[in-house]
Amino acid sequence: MRTALFTSVGASSGTRLFRAGAMLAVGLAFLPSAASAQAPAPPQNPPRVEAAPQAVPGFWDPRRRPERPDLTRLTVIRFLTETDYPPFNYTGADGNPSGFNVDLARSLCDEIKVTCTIQMRRFETLLDALSSNRGDAIVASIAATPQLRARVDFTDPYYRAPARFVSRRDGVMAEIRPEYLEGKKVGVVAGTAHEAYLKAMFTDAELHSYPSDDTLRTALRRGEVDFIFGDGIALAFWVNGTDSGDCCAFSGGPFVEGRYFGEGIGIAVRKGNDLLRQALNWALFRVWEKGRYTDLWLRYFSVSPF
Repeated sequence: MRTALFTSVGASSGTRLFRAGAMLAVGLAFLPSAASAQAPAPPQNPPRVEAAPQAVPGFWDPRRRPERPDLTRLTVIRFLTETDYPPFNYTGADGNPSGFNVDLARSLCDEIKVTCTIQMRRFETLLDALSSNRGDAIVASIAATPQLRARVDFTDPYYRAPARFVSRRDGVMAEIRPEYLEGKKVGVVAGTAHEAYLKAMFTDAELHSYPSDDTLRTALRRGEVDFIFGDGIALAFWVNGTDSGDCCAFSGGPFVEGRYFGEGIGIAVRKGNDLLRQALNWALFRVWEKGRYTDLWLRYFSVSPF
């Protein structure tokens, strides 16, 4: 089922937080959220802006540098990924694995200086392939959930999908707080964690629930609602794609509360494989520190979900 790039947080799939369609609180403290409402009272009518600021996310704290493990004990890393989940995993024009996850895995291999292979498999077969030693690590946008932690170990998160507000371009706000949306019509997909978050945090907004992402986005294009709220990565691709008709843009910044939007996406390894997990954590930090993560992010996300 791939009715959108990502499904909502809280969907029934337990293996990926954003299947068919979130990392780390450290390094994300600068991101605005509804919790910041304790700040001094803002103006009741915040100024409109042409577009909300975009940023490349940072998920690592430079003050917490991972220790370099004994990499000489690693001779090869067999990565597993899935076949069709663009832009994260897909088959390139040359028939080889491509995508953000694939390029990140290759960067980690370069940093560790170890031979790596990348095998593409159907998503539903990945965990079984890892447990039966047909691979060493899964890099396929799998969310680190308590249920999955009982089966596999995860590296530190290397990305997450924040929640975002989108408005029509003539109604963009640089910042969004609960008091800013008092009386505003806000659309959301029914039964999702995004809806639950709005009900808990944006109690004075006029909530409108829709059965699907398509009907939600159509409502915004037609002006039936002032804002919509949902998965930031899926919305980034919609805003920048032809389906939006250049109608809309992000308003305010990302919302990353783990209680609602998950722990984040990590690389899965077999339970107890601490050497590989620590090596990948070290390499992830190094790739970010050297700017290679930023280069990858900008290559695949022309409109940042952050």
